[in-house]
Amino acid sequence: MAAFDYQAVNSRGKTVKGVIEGDTPRQARGLLRDKGLMPTEVTPSLQKTKQAANKPRFGGRTKVSVAELALITRQLATLVESGLPIEESLLAVGEQCEKNSMKSMIMAVRTKVTEGYGLAESMAEFPHVFSHLYRAMVAAGEKSGFLDTVLNRLADYTEQREHLRSQIIQALIYPVIMTVVAIGVIAILLTAVVPKIVGQFDHMGANLPATTQFLISTSDFLRDNGLYILILIALLIGGFNHLMKKASFKFAFHRKVISFPGLGKIIRGINTARFARTLSILTASAVPLLESMKISGEVLENLYIKQCVKESADKVREGASLRVSLEQTKLFPPMMLHMIASGEKSGKLEHMLGRSADNQDREFEALMNISLKAFEPALMIAMAGIVLFIVMAILQPILQLNTLVGG
Repeated sequence: MAAFDYQAVNSRGKTVKGVIEGDTPRQARGLLRDKGLMPTEVTPSLQKTKQAANKPRFGGRTKVSVAELALITRQLATLVESGLPIEESLLAVGEQCEKNSMKSMIMAVRTKVTEGYGLAESMAEFPHVFSHLYRAMVAAGEKSGFLDTVLNRLADYTEQREHLRSQIIQALIYPVIMTVVAIGVIAILLTAVVPKIVGQFDHMGANLPATTQFLISTSDFLRDNGLYILILIALLIGGFNHLMKKASFKFAFHRKVISFPGLGKIIRGINTARFARTLSILTASAVPLLESMKISGEVLENLYIKQCVKESADKVREGASLRVSLEQTKLFPPMMLHMIASGEKSGKLEHMLGRSADNQDREFEALMNISLKAFEPALMIAMAGIVLFIVMAILQPILQLNTLVGG
């Protein structure tokens, strides 16, 4: 039976939407009438959901969050583990979905499965939801007969990636807000408050202290050119985003950014940890090493590191060990390389890759915590220094006047 998205009018005249199963659209309409609904639109779920899923992001693409994907993966793993056939498991998961778009997608996958396709092949209809990595692991699970285990690993992996992403966002939100507020406060002081105060010292002319003259010049410059500065910043950001759409510039930038002090270490750590964890899950799921390296490279965000991993896969294909091929990239930390070498010798490569990824994640968390703890007092000291300079630049001519009057 196929799944159909429907739009119908109930007895109260209210429009309702949902998903119903039937052999043909005509049968689906009949089933809706039996339920007391007047169908106005009946569309095959696969066709409609596939079109929605593959539309551009701002054109209405079906959006599935990482948390939702992890949830349906975990539910599917539990049902398969309990012994339910895959089509019944998909039906149960689809009925659990609250969003009609999610339900339609799951039912569309189920329709393909009932037609004789494998689960991975059915998921390939929605590449923007089920990534190449996801489908490769599902295919490996189907071949090995351990689909439930693979799905649980996928759910863990998806949740771990979401946790890392949320950590990065949470770590950046506070510093960004603090920096914007600090810049805004200082800009207001220089453009609105300072001119009214220092205007009282115009009659002193060249007798003004150097700090006060510098403050007045800075204030005048920001008042006269503030709008142009904002426009210039916007143009620079827009130009940079435009250049980042070009593959050659983006590759060169990604290659350069990993050499930046501090930031480069973080980027290398995140990408190498993601590579190690993905490779660990794929090899544990019986995916061949070369295919695992190819897929693991595709999930990396830095184009230069992705290219290096691709070259490493070529060297492994030529007979080199994984440890040697990765060492030549000069991107992976020595501890990870030693653990990979140990895993290759002991036959527990997937275990050692997972442990090395855990080590990288712990190192990243520690680095972020230290950076955040250091940033707040550093920003406070910087703000206090700027405000102190402004106050001193204002007080100095006042004290100078008092001295002249007293003399």
